[in-house]
Amino acid sequence: MSFFIEVLLGGLLSGVMYALVAIGFVLIYKASGVFNFAQGAMVFFAALTCVGIIDKFGVSLWIAIPLTILVMIALAFAIERVVLRPLVNQPEITLFMATIGLAFFIEGLAQLVWGSQVRKLDLPIEDVPNEYLMEHFNILVSQFDMTAAIVCALLVIALALLFTKTRVGRALRAVADDHQAALAVGIPLQRIWVVVWSVAGLVALVAGLLWGARNGVQFALTFIALKALPVLILGGFTSIPGAIVGGLIIGASEKLAEVYIGPMVGGGIEGWFPYVLALLFLLVRPEGLFGEKIIRRI
Repeated sequence: MSFFIEVLLGGLLSGVMYALVAIGFVLIYKASGVFNFAQGAMVFFAALTCVGIIDKFGVSLWIAIPLTILVMIALAFAIERVVLRPLVNQPEITLFMATIGLAFFIEGLAQLVWGSQVRKLDLPIEDVPNEYLMEHFNILVSQFDMTAAIVCALLVIALALLFTKTRVGRALRAVADDHQAALAVGIPLQRIWVVVWSVAGLVALVAGLLWGARNGVQFALTFIALKALPVLILGGFTSIPGAIVGGLIIGASEKLAEVYIGPMVGGGIEGWFPYVLALLFLLVRPEGLFGEKIIRRI
């Protein structure tokens, strides 16, 4: 039983970090109605920029993080001015294609400025088993995973407060509901896009630091965004709570499937099992657990 709990907890903690990446997609989708293909590139760009600042200027992590946040805000302004503003009121497929081009540009820019070699990132979090759980319950759970889950939870709470308790949050929800109506009542669409891309950049930075500390800061970070796709399908593309629940489901199911089903089929199913689960879920509830159901009249 303790082994099952170990696997389950490990999956849930990984799922929280999947959810963090998915939240970046949700933020952009809620504000523009477009799937941001560049979110994975933003994760890579943010993490590589932070490590690059540390290596090049010899500053501490706590100085590099605020500097990286400023860089991500500047990137958000540039994206709004150069890419989004000329495409206002264009079809969604046009904006989606623009984010694909943006993804390749951001990936190339990151490596052009900071280099393409794998970088090591040391966070002040030890990747060792939690002593309390190990001594009292004989359960091995990584201290790094637990701390990362707490950081993600605090960030999610902050985002929830931003959306529900602030004037900017109300404007974001208005833009998400109807661009034309938001413009009609005087909400500056361009400014809202800058805000939401800046917040998505902050989320990308946190995700990049956590995943970069675990796997190294490298180009492979861009592929972590692909793990967010099953999370979004399960939770819904417009729901932050859905991203959290979807992340927990995907994280737990892939670990349990790898341990208990993998040996029956030769192993190696952790990489593709979430996508099979998402495909099956699409057949039952295509809008996701927390997504808005669309009724089409024929």
